[in-house]
Amino acid sequence: MADLQRVSPAEAHKLLSDGYTYVDVRSVPEFEEGHPAGAFNVPLMHMGGGGMTPNARFLEVMKASFSADAKLVVGCKAGGRSLKAAQALIGAGFTGIVDQRAGWEGARDAFGRVTEPGWSPAGLPTEKGAPEGRAYAALEKKM
Repeated sequence: MADLQRVSPAEAHKLLSDGYTYVDVRSVPEFEEGHPAGAFNVPLMHMGGGGMTPNARFLEVMKASFSADAKLVVGCKAGGRSLKAAQALIGAGFTGIVDQRAGWEGARDAFGRVTEPGWSPAGLPTEKGAPEGRAYAALEKKM
């Protein structure tokens, strides 16, 4: 998508101070282990049964939680899920979407080497757990 802005973790952090909200699309257990401070969790995929399965309610929960013109930075573990989520959100009519391309851990090449450090290794503000009102269970209840 040519109209999708992809930014570094540092650029994403600056956007948060400019009024953007961070939406972490990793699974609930990944999110609870650590995430950008202030982030909301709406998983694109759920962990279970030894693998990842699509969250059929992703767009539904996003629409119930955020307005179509909300300014959102979308991030994941390494950039793959957030890119898919950002494209799905734009396709669903969201207009203020930015993808944080290196995710939580960092973007990797085909050999698994980090090509761009993610949010955590960049030393940006983090928190752990399921923050009240921002954890997936709370957002899913808005349905």
